[in-house]
Amino acid sequence: EDDFQFLLCEGCRQESPNLKLLTCLHTLCLSCLGKNEPVGQCPVCCTAILQANGIPDMDNLLFTNLQARLRVYKQMVDGVDLFCNNCGKSGEFWCSECFEFLCTKCFEAHQRYLRWESHRAKRVMDIRAGSAKDFLEGIRRTGSLSCSNPDHKNQPVSIYCQRCEKALCCSCALLDNQHAPFCDIRSETQRRQEELSSMERELRRRRSGFEAAYVSLQGEAARLEEAQREMRELIRQRVEQLVRLIRQEEEELLGLVEARQEQGRRELARELRHVEGVLRRMEAGERLVEKMNLYATEQEVMDMQPFIKGSLQELQRLQPPAAGDQAEPGPFAECRARLQAL
Repeated sequence: EDDFQFLLCEGCRQESPNLKLLTCLHTLCLSCLGKNEPVGQCPVCCTAILQANGIPDMDNLLFTNLQARLRVYKQMVDGVDLFCNNCGKSGEFWCSECFEFLCTKCFEAHQRYLRWESHRAKRVMDIRAGSAKDFLEGIRRTGSLSCSNPDHKNQPVSIYCQRCEKALCCSCALLDNQHAPFCDIRSETQRRQEELSSMERELRRRRSGFEAAYVSLQGEAARLEEAQREMRELIRQRVEQLVRLIRQEEEELLGLVEARQEQGRRELARELRHVEGVLRRMEAGERLVEKMNLYATEQEVMDMQPFIKGSLQELQRLQPPAAGDQAEPGPFAECRARLQAL
């Protein structure tokens, strides 16, 4: 669906289970990163990739997990045969916490044994009647964090240790005296979301400066092209009045104009690519934070927020280039002086 095109790789526009999040906040699959030329740069905005092999360490957990959830939703909507993950009978219910299909009998057992848990199994036909956004929102509400201690993965988590910056179960918080001070995990995830949202608003405000610089650079490039055309015409008009002996001077002047114009074009093109890359990074940051607010579970916020925050802080430190108008005599001063000498 159009609403979820953001889940595709920004290079090949295909689904991929191996999506990597770059420091420029663009998302690419391993295939695109592997064949990227030159290796070591983002193919979207040309920002350098810090890792020597050109493959970032950060997985885009949000996009990868959303793809997996939407595949389950599509399986239900398409009406394919759904089977209970426990006994193999027809699956009529789906538990977002267990991520499993259940038949009627297994559903009753599931509800009986897990009645004190937060598991909420829903009827498949009810899910099918709703939208993909409703389906994802339901998973987001039921999604839970896991304890940072690998031996306590199944323990409910409601505590956040501010010293080690990890989610903890009650057992870890009570038995390990190294953890303190504490706060509620939901208030911490809320704080992180608000922090990202605040940075995204600041990014929107600063983006206007880069957009103005981009427009200014484009205008300067157009003025450079116009100056080049005017100088060529002036050279031709002057040289036509001269005798055959100064034809060589005409060719030298034309060559000099071309060299100056090409030099200016390269410099402006480099600046334009840089500013365009920054704008794309800002767009990616805004889009990613927006999707985090819409679809991220608390686990995904805890895993991805520090990385995204670091990238957004780097963007906030950037300043748009000061692109002033070129003052006369400009890049063709030498040509003009030689014409005066003629």
